[in-house]
Amino acid sequence: MNATSVDEEFNPSVHVYEPHKVGLPPLRPYFRALWQRREFAAEMSRTNIRAANTNTFFGQIWLVLNPLLLAGVYYVLVDILSGAASDDRAGERFVHLCAGLFAFYYFSGAMTTGASSVVGGGKLLMNMSFPRMLLPLSALRTAFFRFLPTLVVYGVIHLVMRQPLKWEMLLAPVFLLLLTIFAAGMAMIFAALQVYFRDTTSFLPYFVRIWLYLSPVLWFAEEAPPRFQAFIQLNPLYSLLGGWTDLLVRGTIPELDYWIGGTLWALAAFVAGALFFMSREREFVVRL
Repeated sequence: MNATSVDEEFNPSVHVYEPHKVGLPPLRPYFRALWQRREFAAEMSRTNIRAANTNTFFGQIWLVLNPLLLAGVYYVLVDILSGAASDDRAGERFVHLCAGLFAFYYFSGAMTTGASSVVGGGKLLMNMSFPRMLLPLSALRTAFFRFLPTLVVYGVIHLVMRQPLKWEMLLAPVFLLLLTIFAAGMAMIFAALQVYFRDTTSFLPYFVRIWLYLSPVLWFAEEAPPRFQAFIQLNPLYSLLGGWTDLLVRGTIPELDYWIGGTLWALAAFVAGALFFMSREREFVVRL
């Protein structure tokens, strides 16, 4: 069931309902309502952060310690056991591993928490009228603020490992922005899917783990096996994380393919996710 118009739907004083029809709502009123309720999304994010104790000292330490320990484990498996740690690039490899894992866990955290945001907010949806897109976007904000402390730790690791500091590193936030846009789109897609297929939460961790192994996190982008080179760019994170680590770790400008591929994947995921989510959100309450 849904309100007869978007202006009425998001006006708490109006309660006129008609049978639901799948389709996009009027976009201008929808995005106006979305912008007007941005503080609502921010407050939900702050509440989730407080609930997870991530605004405390030990909560912040665990946010950093978890991916850092994983980086150490993967470093042992990938570099030391393979004998690569004895070469001159051992420090660069570890720094690359940390930068890639921190960014990947930001992306996966935004996607997985966003995926459960609609189902988890069932009571809120049934008692309040607001653009449902606020839920996955609020989860994205939470993931971003959980990611920020890892940037400080990465800076320390970069200096301790005596990696060079170059002006090109200042361009790394461009790929972080593209990764954020891509994560928002994926969060909206999976948030809508989980309303219809509740087993998505059971499937998603395995999907994320496979995606990690197929992305340039445990290996440099140029080290992809030759047999995968023909279709490696079909992985959106190949260009997004490849450009991120090239700039942040090496201080080198990525090839044009990384910029074009990262931009196209980010915009395509966001537009597709937003359209899919908005076209289905008016029947979420019925499904829940």
